Amino acid sequence: MSKKVYFKTFGCRTNQFDTQIMINKLESFELSFKEEDADIIVVNSCTVTNGADSSVRGYINSAMRKNSSAKIVLAGCGSHSKGEELFEKGEIFGVMGHSEKESIDRLLKNEDRFYSIGDLEHIDSTVVTEFVGKSRAFIKIQEGCNFRCSYCIIPYVRGNARSLPIKQILEQITKLAGNGFGEFILTGTNVGSYGQDIGINIAKLIKEISKIRGVRRIRIGSLEPIQINSEFLELLDEPFMAKHLHIALQHTSDRMLLKMNRRNSYKSDLELFNKIASKDYALGTDFIVGHPGESDEVWSEAIARVKELPLTHIHAFTYSPRDNTPSAKIKDRVNGKIAKQRHKELTTLIKEKNYEFRLKHNSNLTILIENSKDGIFRGYDEYYNPIVVESKEDIKHNWILIESAEAQEDRNFATY
Repeated sequence: MSKKVYFKTFGCRTNQFDTQIMINKLESFELSFKEEDADIIVVNSCTVTNGADSSVRGYINSAMRKNSSAKIVLAGCGSHSKGEELFEKGEIFGVMGHSEKESIDRLLKNEDRFYSIGDLEHIDSTVVTEFVGKSRAFIKIQEGCNFRCSYCIIPYVRGNARSLPIKQILEQITKLAGNGFGEFILTGTNVGSYGQDIGINIAKLIKEISKIRGVRRIRIGSLEPIQINSEFLELLDEPFMAKHLHIALQHTSDRMLLKMNRRNSYKSDLELFNKIASKDYALGTDFIVGHPGESDEVWSEAIARVKELPLTHIHAFTYSPRDNTPSAKIKDRVNGKIAKQRHKELTTLIKEKNYEFRLKHNSNLTILIENSKDGIFRGYDEYYNPIVVESKEDIKHNWILIESAEAQEDRNFATY
């Protein structure tokens, strides 16, 4: 009887894709959907903040209480930052680095504890043809990052930017489209850097993807402002593009951007966002609140600038020092209570902007229904706004057109 393996995934879409690679490579084991039934629990970890490390460690302790006989194997970014420490303390059975995930079947056969960290130059060769329990497919197109933002540990645990071969990406999407997937989300550590090492760029890749039969919608995980060129902007009128872009700004104060060692500036960011918004796009961003040096004066300037930006979505993070990063060494810390207040002010503002956007963009919405419960269906429209749909038909995993939706406080609602 095959041993059962349960996967717990933390963090970003890239990690979600990496989990699918590992599932795809499980040849000698059975996939388990309950940690209590598993013989082995693989923790695909995130290490972006000290808090992320704590969450992973907390989960490992919890999993061991629920299933004390299971072997815990640490994978993902945390294997590179905390794997050695946890392994030496005997808290986990095994450690596998990013480059080892395609060898998971062999590694999990180990009867003895193992530490297999590998290297940070590996490029995946696995073609994923199915996504367990998903309607949309995540497609990893690159790995690593050449930026060195002062608050970020990721380049040190995922390596420098490197691109997957375009032929492999197109083969993967072709197979997934043939299996019924219509929406594809391009993901990676620094998606917009795709192709810089192989003589291509993300705009050219998107054009090739759009030619594949069955591809209905293409989303891009997250871009840096300096990565959006005229060739990419020309794609915004194409029907296969999701009408939502996530462009990572991290802040709107130029003083803070300098401290963060960022490559963008507010003036050029505002110009870019207004240009894209004029194409009727929803726009999201990442924003770090409470980074060292964010004085009251800086925050007042920053929030005023956020009001000027045509933003509809936000991933707002309260700064948390990450060991071994330049930002963690800056003494000018922001009081935690003040940071929390600023976070609430920011997210409340964007929530209002999102509602105003949805009031104006609530007709002829193309929805991919992702899940359902008791006749209530849920999905996202082309603007990446959530919608709840009541229907007597079973429309799960279907594409539907909503002629008119009601903009509610934090989502849209419609009947079909």
